[in-house]
This record gives sequence, C-alpha cells and structure tokens, in this order.
Amino acid sequence: MSHSLNARCYSSPSNAIDKKPYYITSPIFYVNAAPHIGHLYTLILTDVLKRWQILQGRKAILCIGTDEHGMKIERAALKAGQDVRAFCDQNYKAFEVLAQRANIDNDHFIRTSEPDHRFAVQHFWLMLKERGYIYASKHEGWYAVSDETFYPASAVQLTLDPSTGRKFMASIETGKEVEWASENNYHFRLSAFKDRLLEYYESNPNFVVPTARMNDVVQAVTSGLEDLSVSRPVERLSWGIPVPDDETQTIYVWLDALINYLTKANYPFQIPGKEDAAGWPADCQVIGKDIVRFHCIYWPAFLLALDLPLPRQILTHAHWTLSHQKMSKSTGNVVNPFFALDRFGVEAMRYYLIHDGGIRDDADYENSYIIERYRKGLHGGLGNLASRIVRGKGWNIKKSVEQAVAGKAPAEGSLAGSHRILLMNLPGEVAAKFEALDSGAALKEIMNAIYAVRPTSTYGICTDDTLQTNRYMQHSQPWDLVNDLQESENLNSIIYLCAESLRICGILLQPYMPDTMSKLLNMLGVSPEARKYENTLLGSDFSYGKPLIELGRGTQGVLFPPLRSNS
Repeated sequence: MSHSLNARCYSSPSNAIDKKPYYITSPIFYVNAAPHIGHLYTLILTDVLKRWQILQGRKAILCIGTDEHGMKIERAALKAGQDVRAFCDQNYKAFEVLAQRANIDNDHFIRTSEPDHRFAVQHFWLMLKERGYIYASKHEGWYAVSDETFYPASAVQLTLDPSTGRKFMASIETGKEVEWASENNYHFRLSAFKDRLLEYYESNPNFVVPTARMNDVVQAVTSGLEDLSVSRPVERLSWGIPVPDDETQTIYVWLDALINYLTKANYPFQIPGKEDAAGWPADCQVIGKDIVRFHCIYWPAFLLALDLPLPRQILTHAHWTLSHQKMSKSTGNVVNPFFALDRFGVEAMRYYLIHDGGIRDDADYENSYIIERYRKGLHGGLGNLASRIVRGKGWNIKKSVEQAVAGKAPAEGSLAGSHRILLMNLPGEVAAKFEALDSGAALKEIMNAIYAVRPTSTYGICTDDTLQTNRYMQHSQPWDLVNDLQESENLNSIIYLCAESLRICGILLQPYMPDTMSKLLNMLGVSPEARKYENTLLGSDFSYGKPLIELGRGTQGVLFPPLRSNS
C-alpha cells in the first residue's frame, strides 16, 4: 500500500465540514417481552458508529427507543393481566436500563406512546391524505400479530407444530402464525411508488447495506407493489394512535413506528431553512434483516409521498443463533443480555458482539467464543502489550518519545520499518471499513496491529505475523538491551514504536471500549485533547509518556484482568 493513503486520510474529511449532525438510529423495540442479546447487539452497533463520527470531530445524534403500540402489545398486556398503559410503562424500562448498562451514548430515547410522537404521526397522516395517497377500502388477508403485518395468500402456508401436532397457517418468511381478517380500513397507494423507488435505488446503489439485501429489495419492488393497509378498525385494535379524522380507525403500527425517526428530529416543527439542524435525513439507520421490507420499501415510499428527504443509508444486520438454532422466546432458546454483561463485563461484551456479530450472515452465540476472544485478543493481546510497555522495567516511555522528538533514533531495520508502515496505514484502513459501515472489519484491522488476528498481513509488506506489535516486541527483545548503554537508542526506538502502537490503537478503539481505552490512554499519558482521529497519525503526539493515573502493581491497574471463570 502506498503512503498516499495515509496522507489522504488526514486531509479534511468531507464529513468533518458537513454542518448537519450525523444522525443514526436503532430500530425501536417491542415491549411485549424482555430484551435479548439481539437487542444488545443492535444498540452497540449503532453506538460504535456514532462514537466513530465523534472521534472524527463531527457532532452525532443517536436515537433509540421502544415501540409500544399494536395488537401484539395489547395481547401481551391482557395475558399479563395488566392495563396496557401500565404494561408499557413498566416494560420499556428494561430497554432503557439495558442501554445504560451497555454504555450506549444515546441522545434520545423515544416511546411511541408519548404525546409528541402522537402529534407527529397524526400530522404525517393528514399530509398523506391531503395529497391523495390514502383512501378507504375493504381489506382481506392473512394478518400476523407477531409481525404486525398482512401477508398475501402466496406468502403463507399450512404449518404443523411438531410438539403439539396442531396445524395452523403461518408466514413463509417468518414462520409466525397468521389469522384471516376481513375489514374496512384505509390504504396507502404504495403501488404508485414502484418507479420512483426503483429510480432512487438505481441512483443510490449503497442505500441498503450489504449489497445482497439491496438486490433483494430491488427484486421485490420490481416484481410489483400492492397498496398497503395502514389502519385497523378500533374494535380490532384500540391500543394505538387514532386516525385523526376517523375515531373508528387506529393507525397501522408500522406507519406509526417508522415516523419515530422523524419525531426526534423535531418533525413537523423544523425551522424553515434549518430543517436538518436536528439531524434529518438520517445518515444511517441500523435494523435487523427481518424488518428490511418495512424500512427499505414502505418507509422510503412514505417519505417520497411527502417529498421528505430519505435516509442516506440503511445498515441491515444478520441475527444471532444459539447452538446454530434460531433464538426463540417460546422455546427458551434465548440469551439474557443482562446476565452476559454481569458475567463478562460491558467492554468485553461490546468487543465480542462487534467482533463476531454478523452483517450478511448469522453469527452463533457461544460463551466459549467470548472467553476465547477475551483471553487472546484482550487479556493476552492488548492487555499484555500494555502491561509490558507501560509497566516494563528498564525503560521509560517518556524518554523514548523525547528521543523521537530529538531525532536521535538509530537507523531502522526492515522489521521496524515494516511495522512503522503498518501503523502509518492503519488509520486509513480503519476509516475505509467504517465508511462501508463495517465496524467489525474495522475492529479486526485494529486488533491485527496488536496481535495475530489472522495468520498473514494484508498490507502486502510481510507475509508473516511479525508485524503485530506483540510479535514485534518479542522479536526485538528490548529487555536484553536494558543493561547495555550502547544500545539505549535502539531500546528507546523499540519502545517508542510499541508505545505508538498502543496510542494509535487506543484512540481507534475508543468507539468499541470507551472506558478501558480511556484508562489505557491515561496510562500512556495521552492528553484528553489528543485523542481524536486526527491524532492517530504516527509521530503526531510528542507530549505523552508520563502516566496520568497510578499504574499499580500486579493485577491492580491491569487493563483486562483474567476472567474469573474459563467455562
């Protein structure tokens, strides 16, 4: 890789001068059941993407929340023997607490039962109706309460429950039970937007990430769109937002839910000329692959109908499995995220979920995988390097930095030269992965500079793993130079490159493990004002080296102490 990439990534990036805040959203979560590990993954994924923007010096806004309307919620409250409002008031708190426990830096937490959201939804409805996109009609079809959507006859099939022998009609796509419904309600003219949607997809080929799901969306729209039922009779669904000019109808839960992204962007009260001051259009909306149709077809059609800007990108991630089986609350095959956070710690779980989480393909959740990632990557990789450098006997980081400032470093061998090039290119490599919304690949790039995540380097410089800092230090053996005065410059040069590895990687890892990386940078003595992306240029900081905190002895002060249990 040429050095020009490094120079390019430090020129003023376009997003640094973009005046609009970076606006990122997670899907809002149903409150009919407790949070699971998939909710935690989505929250952490959005949080890492937001923190990356802040690292680059851009204001960023993260919106999360809960979806509290619909038949699914109404029936769950009835089953629990609770008033539906009290049920929601109780259950939303678990998601709010989960975000707090996972150190999610959200700016908004929306509840769709809040008055400001009700106003936004009803205003949106009236604008759709005023433009002629809503009409009354009889609707018949198969409705899935679990999915809160109608399915055409071609999308359902007769299914047998092997545990009970009961036969029922179910969605082919999700496997959820459907029930026949025939009712008078309102429809949205979705069919009128086929051509406009296809034109938008063609002009914005990266609208949906990854490409495979973009292709699926294009294929679905190309095959044709039917008008969409957007209300339910109040006698079937009363828990929701009423149609503003017809109290006999309740607004369809997905139309209601999707507008939450606008509500917290001050819709419909944007200041003329400053409509994007609160963030809209969203720069990135993160969703699970099971709700692609709603976000990538229905949502842009709704927005096009009112000539509102569409989100710039929608990141669709895959799911987590357990023992390679789909997680299911009904079978108990789920992972409690609070238990996982308590057992392994917040930062370890943030690391593991992004490291192993799937974007295109499902990932299998397994405690042994978490332990392996922790022991090799964090405890044995990053933590071990930090302890060896920061608390090593016989050298001083400050002196190594001062030698670099004075330009007294001796001529470098090929190994040190290759390691220097790796560190020069690393920020650009990481930025490219984030530009593609692949925070997992970015994490692996960073960790590969610390220890051997993969067996060979992809930089085209060296075909073995000696480029990783731990191996570089082991190969250079600075401890053998401690008592040789003639080797002091060589010693300081080795320590300086290793310290720079820690400093650069510590800055780049802040979006993933903010608290632990703050501790690492404090141990190195990096000023809080020198922890932005622009500071990841090799040799750009000559002021660090004196710890800002007590380093401690033994296990005290260790970045990643041994796990209490390895099983």
